Amino acid sequence: MSKHLKAVIGLITALLLLSGCSASFDEEQDAAKLAVEEAFDEEPIKPNKDSEVINFHIPFGFEIEEETPNNVLLKNGSKNYILFYNQHEGSDSQVVYNSTVQQNEKYDVNETFTKDKKFGYILIRKLDDDLNSLTVGIGGVKLTTEIKTRNLASEAEIMMDIVNSVKLQQ
Repeated sequence: MSKHLKAVIGLITALLLLSGCSASFDEEQDAAKLAVEEAFDEEPIKPNKDSEVINFHIPFGFEIEEETPNNVLLKNGSKNYILFYNQHEGSDSQVVYNSTVQQNEKYDVNETFTKDKKFGYILIRKLDDDLNSLTVGIGGVKLTTEIKTRNLASEAEIMMDIVNSVKLQQ
C-alpha cells in the first residue's frame, strides 16, 4: 500500500473517530432530560451548606461566591451558577417555572415532571453552536448556568441534585 493511501485512510479514520466523540445537541438534550428526571425522583442529598433562609448540598469543587436575598451565587472552577429561591413557594409550586418561561418563551427543551407533590423542570436554550443556557428547578427553587453542549447531561444531573437538596428554613 502506498504512503499516500495509508495517510488518506488514517485521516479518514481519525475524522470518523473525532466526529463520534462529539455529542450532538439532540443526543445531549435527551440525556440531560433523562438525567434530570432520574435525579428528581431520587431521595434528596443531605444539605452540607446553611444560610439564613435555606440549607442545601453542594458537591465537592463548588463554592459559595456570594449570597443575596433570594439568590446564592455558586462557582465551580470557571463555571458560575445562580441558585434562586422563593421561600414563599413550596415544592409543588409552578410560579417560578411560569415566570422563567415567560421571560424567554423560546426554549429548545421545556420538560416538566411531577411526583409526590413536587413539580420539577428542565429548560435548555441553545445560545450558539456549543453553548447553552441550562435551568433546572423544583417548585420555588431553580438553578441556572451556561454550559457547553457536551456537558449538558452531567451538569443537569448535578444541578438537579443541588436543587433537590434545598430545604427552606421555616
